[in-house]
Amino acid sequence: MQHTVVERELELDLVLSPERAIPVPARLMYRTNDPYAVHITFHIGSDYPVNWTFARELLVDGVFRPCGHGDVRIWPTTVDGRSVVCVALTSPEGDALLEGSAPIVSAWLERTLTVVPPGSEGGQLGLDDALAELLATSQEGES
Repeated sequence: MQHTVVERELELDLVLSPERAIPVPARLMYRTNDPYAVHITFHIGSDYPVNWTFARELLVDGVFRPCGHGDVRIWPTTVDGRSVVCVALTSPEGDALLEGSAPIVSAWLERTLTVVPPGSEGGQLGLDDALAELLATSQEGES
């Protein structure tokens, strides 16, 4: 089965204080062989990029309304007249608040939803085929 990857390089603003933010190069990635998840990689001037993975559905919802709790919270807002998506990340190493362009994030998400429409993720995993094969094998053993 052919797997598709939908990627987008973008710059996110790491909010340090209400007056100060620094740009952070990042990559959004969606893979059809991991259809429920989205991956964000941050390149923050170190040799080791920082990777976060969370539910695609959380990002889809977060573009429209505040959602999430715990480690990942996402909500839409406006900053200086621009539509942005805020992503708050919490880890043992600390907290980060990132802002990304809502049109860029939404356009990328739209591409992922075209590749794997909501509700069809399970079919991407080949679970149906594997289950059918397993059931056929177990029924042959019973006869």
